[in-house]
Amino acid sequence: MRNTEETDGFDGEASNTSMISGASSPYQPTTEPVHARNVLGGIRCDIEYLRSHFGILKIIEVALALISFICIETIMMCSPCGGIYFFEFVSCSAFVVTGVLLLIFSLNLHTKVPHINWNLTDLVNTVVSTFFFLLASVVLAAVNQSGAGADVQSVEGSRKSGAEIAAVVFGFLVTGVYAFNCYLAVRRWRRGDGQAGQLTSEYMRARTASRGEVEARPELQ
Repeated sequence: MRNTEETDGFDGEASNTSMISGASSPYQPTTEPVHARNVLGGIRCDIEYLRSHFGILKIIEVALALISFICIETIMMCSPCGGIYFFEFVSCSAFVVTGVLLLIFSLNLHTKVPHINWNLTDLVNTVVSTFFFLLASVVLAAVNQSGAGADVQSVEGSRKSGAEIAAVVFGFLVTGVYAFNCYLAVRRWRRGDGQAGQLTSEYMRARTASRGEVEARPELQ
């Protein structure tokens, strides 16, 4: 009987010990749903952004850049090809980069990477695209004028001149859209930078005040 009681006592202690160790173990079962751990679970189409000024401008820029690229791609023959190749590179690059930014902003993917200043990124893209589209359009217009004068009697020359004129027209149009977007992006960036500076100054003042209170507090002996 004594052995049985001792055995029951040991079993009770072992069960209590296992319960305590299980309660204090850091590897506890979780009730967190699996889909909450998915990084891409919060992706949704931001209709408000697509209806905003920046969203509409992004859509127009992508469409005009694509049309400009298609127009320049229809040119099969060229005598001075440097301006055409440059315009082709600029239109294709602007279409890809602006399209990626439009996709990121419209799907709220920029909220997944908060350590990147997306307003500044958008501003840099618009400034660079405005400058290079303007430069490529001016160069292509100059090349088109000289080429049209040399090939004015040729049917291929007239077709080439018509495709280049269309590309130049759409190039200047997308340049104007990018310039307006650049103006709005600069205003937004300055407003955001001022708000960030105000929050930083308030944080520094609060931190300085808290440090002063800690230094003024007598030490406990």
